[in-house]
Amino acid sequence: MAISGVSRLRGGLGIAALCYVGIDYLRRISPSWHATLQPKLWLVLALAAICRAPFYPHWSTELRSVLPFLGSLLFMLVTLALEATSVHFVTALLGLDWHRTALPLPDTGQWLFLALNEKLPTVVVQVLRAPLIGLHHYLMLFLMLAFSVLFDCVKAPGLGLGARYMFTMAVGRLLRVITFLSTILPSARPWCASARFEIPNHPHPWLQKYYVPYASDPNMIRQLLQEDMSNAPIGDYPAEIIPEWGRMKFLVNILRPSSAVLSGDGTSWFSTLKRTGGGCNDLIYSGHMLVAVLTAMAWTEAYPGWTSAGIWFLVLHSTQREIRERHHYSVDCIVAIYVGILLWRTINLFWSAKDQSKTLRLEQLAQIEGRLVQAAKDADLDKVREMLYELNNPVQGQNPTKQALLGFAAIVIIFSLGIGLLAFTLTADG
Repeated sequence: MAISGVSRLRGGLGIAALCYVGIDYLRRISPSWHATLQPKLWLVLALAAICRAPFYPHWSTELRSVLPFLGSLLFMLVTLALEATSVHFVTALLGLDWHRTALPLPDTGQWLFLALNEKLPTVVVQVLRAPLIGLHHYLMLFLMLAFSVLFDCVKAPGLGLGARYMFTMAVGRLLRVITFLSTILPSARPWCASARFEIPNHPHPWLQKYYVPYASDPNMIRQLLQEDMSNAPIGDYPAEIIPEWGRMKFLVNILRPSSAVLSGDGTSWFSTLKRTGGGCNDLIYSGHMLVAVLTAMAWTEAYPGWTSAGIWFLVLHSTQREIRERHHYSVDCIVAIYVGILLWRTINLFWSAKDQSKTLRLEQLAQIEGRLVQAAKDADLDKVREMLYELNNPVQGQNPTKQALLGFAAIVIIFSLGIGLLAFTLTADG
């Protein structure tokens, strides 16, 4: 009976994930049904987690994962701030005039999907065009996976899984920043920068000297290769605007505001940075696809089966939409897929929490082996259960009280639900 109950709970995770994606898609085809069903689904999922939390037997195991979780969260937030600043920088560096005139790169993936639109049945093309899933869906799917540890759908600790996910995400974002800062590529949507950024029309003074003179004259490039020095005359450009941003003044050279009026309040630098969104250069590789792939990898490892296969189908659907809608070039999505897979596998080799846990349990088993055998000989089942519970829920130092664990459980549930709500709100627009 217990085994069948666990089996039903494991199957229920896949159904819950499918319901979440399906109900959220109703906003496209039936907003009234979406407005009715989505709050009810969120309420059911939240209440299920809250009601199950007091009976979850592995809170002491979760407690050991708090520091890695908080460290990974901080690392990810720092890399996201660095990424947002870098995204704005690569757009502001060249100025709006360059973005308006730079031609998109030739992309065989875009051509392929245009050709398929003419060959495939209309229904298939409509399915390919449909916005089935977005960035916030993948984040919510991972959150559901991590919370499912409460129902024994995945192995504890859930905070450990979350820590690894955020750490891998942070490393991937850091590598992405290094990649797109190395070579600036034109956007597949030439109008994007003018619509979303308030930056000067002219390039940064650095580029006025080192890029503009050589951008369109092959003879100047030959001269540069011969001399290996930049001696070309610099054109006449407007002076850079330097608003009063106080301690954040160092960001002026990075964000390049187009007007000093923006500095009227103390948060203007943040308002300028907030407009970045996803950027308007081609940012190789795709951050959206990295999130999608890491979510699919987490599901594949922790909860293999038809649900994981379905999520990989959604990843492929997202890939072709990113290319079809010209949010990214094909190379950005392809690189994001194999970088995400390799990162998840590689970090797993160095993510020692699981191996340390196994080593600790083996050491503790060796310590209690004699007492365990004696309790078994004495048919003292209560003693055997007590020792096995201590083995499966080891905590270094003094064992926390039940009240302390329940308090910790409440903090984790509230904090995790808060993160989920914040992520959903900030990423709902893509």
